[in-house]
Amino acid sequence: MASHKEDYYELLGVARDVPAEDLKKAYRKLAVKYHPDKNPGDKSAEEHFKKLSEAYDVLRDPDKRAAYDRYGHAAFAQGGAAGPRGPGGGGFHDPFDVFREVFGGGGGGGIFEEFFGGGGAGGGGAQRGADLRYDLEITLEEAASGVEKEISFRKLAACEHCHGSGAEPGSKRVRCTTCQGHGQVTTSRGFFTFRQTCPTCGGTGSRVERPCTKCRGEARVQQDAKVKVRIPAGVDTGTRLRSSGNGEAGTPEGTAGDLYIVLHVAAHEVFERQGDDLFCEIPIKFTLATIGGTIEVPTLTGKASLKIPAGTQSGTTFRLKGRGLPSLRGGHPGDELIRFHVEVPTALTADQRKKLEDFAVACGDADEPVAKSFFEKAKKFFQ
Repeated sequence: MASHKEDYYELLGVARDVPAEDLKKAYRKLAVKYHPDKNPGDKSAEEHFKKLSEAYDVLRDPDKRAAYDRYGHAAFAQGGAAGPRGPGGGGFHDPFDVFREVFGGGGGGGIFEEFFGGGGAGGGGAQRGADLRYDLEITLEEAASGVEKEISFRKLAACEHCHGSGAEPGSKRVRCTTCQGHGQVTTSRGFFTFRQTCPTCGGTGSRVERPCTKCRGEARVQQDAKVKVRIPAGVDTGTRLRSSGNGEAGTPEGTAGDLYIVLHVAAHEVFERQGDDLFCEIPIKFTLATIGGTIEVPTLTGKASLKIPAGTQSGTTFRLKGRGLPSLRGGHPGDELIRFHVEVPTALTADQRKKLEDFAVACGDADEPVAKSFFEKAKKFFQ
């Protein structure tokens, strides 16, 4: 006969409608109280801790919780609604995994290890160098074609005198006597055990016999650096390029950080960019807009001929396929869109004015200066 299992909500001391955050707090409080490290040799505490973890593992998952609320423990029996993933189905998590998740541990030196002294020796050790950021401005033409740039900056680099060891040549690094090479020191307060970085070696677990005379044992020095960067075609403002290993040097035996180049494409005097498309506004004479013709228009790669139909209106936009910017991800290039603005002459000679007046009479514009379609819409305002 199957043994009776306690209600998960009662185990955790919460109501059935408990919010997820309050559920987590309740489990955290009880898990600390019954954890085996706090109750060494107490089998009943260890069993209760496992029951608490099982209950929390179900109730923290919205799908499992819904199944439990409907079917109870039967939801997780072999072949039940929850299947083999539920408790008793062969897939239940290690209760310590649940505990580490709640307390932010999991091998990374988190609060779980600070409380109970978990983790291996040497929690400090070599440290990776810092990543660096460099903001680089390029032209629109360079963004369209791609370009190689050489940038200069200052960074912490491995000391050339000691080759990044921090020790004077002929000297060596020896184990730190404060932390015995672990990189961390441990202190106990009641039943809690705390770990912190060793103040003597800074977490490396070692120290130098004779510090380097150039870097004073720091293993790194500030120096100027130059890096060539290949910028691909199609980049835009905000594009970030990574130059691996060109950040700051790490501590002895630690890897170097990376250099991130953040691009800024300068504003252009002719073109406006929108994605991979280019926009250009060109003023044309009203005579060309009226009778039509062919003109040359600018593109990023030179010039192109464009036919203007007779009767082109101000604001009309033409599209030049593929004359925009290349796609950074290898797709189709963008287009160039040209919008024409029809210019009206502001100064006329007497002869020009007379000819335009004759043209207006011939077109009937002298009697109807406003388009008839608009007048029909607005005629109520004139009545």
